Amino acid sequence: MTAIYVDADACPVKAEVERVATRHKVQVFVVSNGGLRPSQNPLVEHVIVPEGPDVADMWIADRAGTGDVVVTGDIPLAAKVVDAGAKVLKHNGEALTAQNVKEALAMRDLMADLRSADPFRQGGGKGFTKADRSRFLDSLERVLRAAKA
Repeated sequence: MTAIYVDADACPVKAEVERVATRHKVQVFVVSNGGLRPSQNPLVEHVIVPEGPDVADMWIADRAGTGDVVVTGDIPLAAKVVDAGAKVLKHNGEALTAQNVKEALAMRDLMADLRSADPFRQGGGKGFTKADRSRFLDSLERVLRAAKA
């Protein structure tokens, strides 16, 4: 049975995941190290992991597998769960697959190297937009429909 795992720290689409999962009657695990208001939805289980680097990622990676959906912006986590057979959606609706996750991981590492080489480099990525939210909703809907087929 399909489950959705949400890497919830700094995730801007938790409410959207819950709404789509409820419509499809899919179990959701919202994984964080605390600080989030638990949902009253019986399909949503809030999992609080101990603080520490990548503890939430490890919890998800140990459980997500074939047929599951993982919502994360963390590329190393995405690579692990794609290898385990899970579908991965970034917050903007972009799917990370066996065909593109290694390239995304290489790009992430390259950008980290560039940032460390230039300590004066400021700023982050693009902001999260309404269009990103809409793309995410559409992508999650399509992934869950395909899982039921």
